[in-house]
Amino acid sequence: MKRNKSSKNIVSTVSEALTPVINELGYDVWDIEYVKEGADFYLRFTIDNENGITIDDCEKVHRTIDPLLDELDPIEDAYNLQVSSPGLERDIRQDWHFEACVGDKVELRLFAPLESIPGTKTLVGILEAFADGEITLNRDGTEVKIPRSAVSKAKTVYDF
Repeated sequence: MKRNKSSKNIVSTVSEALTPVINELGYDVWDIEYVKEGADFYLRFTIDNENGITIDDCEKVHRTIDPLLDELDPIEDAYNLQVSSPGLERDIRQDWHFEACVGDKVELRLFAPLESIPGTKTLVGILEAFADGEITLNRDGTEVKIPRSAVSKAKTVYDF
């Protein structure tokens, strides 16, 4: 009988096993998440590469990892496997995501307003730097330092 694994353990297990396979196909793994939405579970792989991602790329990765996941069998419950691109407005979840997005316009949602910028929990600007757990954001020429721990959600912003 399988023991019930936490979402974090599932993501860690599949990441360790499948990231090298996805890398060999020529793609980077931007994110992996295992979530329950309504009554359904989803294992989502978000892939990227320097040339962007097409539906054919997603299908290629899906077809490659699907049988490997069946063999690995890390998930007790029935789930849906999804492979997608991060898109133009991508979630920034990991520290290395911040590093990869230096120079991009980002939106940061904070747990609470900063003392230096009272009254707002959402900041938009150019991500100037990320180092030692601190985000440097350029907001219309003004540099703001934000502790990574103060950010509840972050994403890139694309002006259409």
